[in-house]
Amino acid sequence: MSFAATFITLYPEAFPGPLGVSILERARKDGLWSLETVDLRAFGLGKHRQVDEKPAGGGAGLVLRPDVAAAAIDHVGTNECPIIYPSPRGIPFSQSLAETWASGPGLTFFCGRFEGLDQRVIESRNMIEVSLGDFILAGGDVAAMAMLEATLRLIPGVAGNHASVEDESFSNGLLEYPHYTLPRDWENRSTPEVLLSGDHKAVDEWRNQQSQALTKHRRPDLWAASRNGPKLRASETDDEHD
Repeated sequence: MSFAATFITLYPEAFPGPLGVSILERARKDGLWSLETVDLRAFGLGKHRQVDEKPAGGGAGLVLRPDVAAAAIDHVGTNECPIIYPSPRGIPFSQSLAETWASGPGLTFFCGRFEGLDQRVIESRNMIEVSLGDFILAGGDVAAMAMLEATLRLIPGVAGNHASVEDESFSNGLLEYPHYTLPRDWENRSTPEVLLSGDHKAVDEWRNQQSQALTKHRRPDLWAASRNGPKLRASETDDEHD
């Protein structure tokens, strides 16, 4: 059975977006995962398909109604798939969470808009609030796509080089080393000689040193955590190119 991804959204036309190109689209065509969008507006109330109301207690903006949201969620059904609500107040998204999701049957994302979603439906439908980072977006669609992409890459057969995927997890602690390619000299900048030496041990040592230096400088939180874990690297991407 393939991995089932469902998005409940006010903007189904935004999909598949970046999920519909390169290795992810090939994997979808190969049957490794499926994509379904559900238009939240279709469950709206009245002639104008209203989905929101003013917040109880006053304040700016609008809040998505619990009855409308619940109708859309119940229409989808869970099929044992977690219901994810992208939200800046949620638990932090991480590579380890993506690994957990990738081992399951799929995910349902509820992509919010406006000021948020009525708390009662979050609780009644056991939705999991997950944050992509400490910033605010116009809605949950982009965050949901990013979370799903990180998850899909970990499904066997999706990425071009599964061995590289196994080596790249952020749970290993270090950021990835710098990359170089041709030409060797460009705008008075040269490729480090060690990378041209053919000495694989020296190259590995250089890369590890660079990873440690970058992590220590840019992500002191990861650096501190890495002191207590395996010294592997966190790759930017090792997917096969088109």
